[in-house]
Amino acid sequence: MTRELPTLWQEIGDLPHQLSYLDVGPWRTRVLSVGANTPERETIVLMAGTSGHLEAFTHNIRALAADYHVIAYDYPGHGFSTLAAENLEIADYEDHLLGLLDLLGLDRAHLCGESLGGWIALKFAQKHPERVRTLILSAPGGQVISQNAMGRARSISRDAVAEPSFANVKARLQVVIHDPELISDELVRMRQAVYARDGFAASMDHIMALQQPDIRFRNRVTEEDYAAVPVPVLLVWTDHEPSGGVDTGERFAAALPDGELLVIRNAAHWPQWEDPRAFNERALDFLARKG
Repeated sequence: MTRELPTLWQEIGDLPHQLSYLDVGPWRTRVLSVGANTPERETIVLMAGTSGHLEAFTHNIRALAADYHVIAYDYPGHGFSTLAAENLEIADYEDHLLGLLDLLGLDRAHLCGESLGGWIALKFAQKHPERVRTLILSAPGGQVISQNAMGRARSISRDAVAEPSFANVKARLQVVIHDPELISDELVRMRQAVYARDGFAASMDHIMALQQPDIRFRNRVTEEDYAAVPVPVLLVWTDHEPSGGVDTGERFAAALPDGELLVIRNAAHWPQWEDPRAFNERALDFLARKG
């Protein structure tokens, strides 16, 4: 039985917020802004995973908005932004993020990325260190892992996009959320709406390009990438992370020049959703100390 979880609008309905569509280069981009946007407040940008959307941070936005101006957005080819007509690689997402920061007038921001978002944030910080204050990497992607592991996730994803029934979409979310009781009906319905968009199946093929072995290899994240991060990092790992056990997270954290590790238990690939209390408390503590 699914637990009763608050919806995004229950979380932010009484806070200052704005949902906009902004043209970032050729991409009509869905952007959510929450919390006071004043010169005294720093901004944190929330970045979701592959085929995901800004609702992945439903249980984090309110806590973060108490002290920060929060931006969450849908990547090119994702959510309700412009769909992709050609393959997207990490450099494409980096260019889009840089354009978004420029458009919003953000000289520097904290980046909080989950899965693909962590992959993008990690690479972006190396290329544009002057634009980044800190990184929070929530089960970041980018490692070269077995084709069997990626093949299962790819198959379930394609099934969900080809036939976005409630059951198929929930099965896709169970790849990233360990406890099925934590998969809210709202989350499933939102993702159904995304997957049912005209043209999303073709866009999904371009999004999934990063799972093709040769493309993934040239975009990969290595231990050397963690060692080269020029800003403070909070790495959030789990005990059921599909890309590697807790020892993998410990190895990456040890490579960071200025890093720390939070391990979320009984979680898989969405720690910010699976244990938001632990995630939010540690994230706010980290930001206060390192920001």
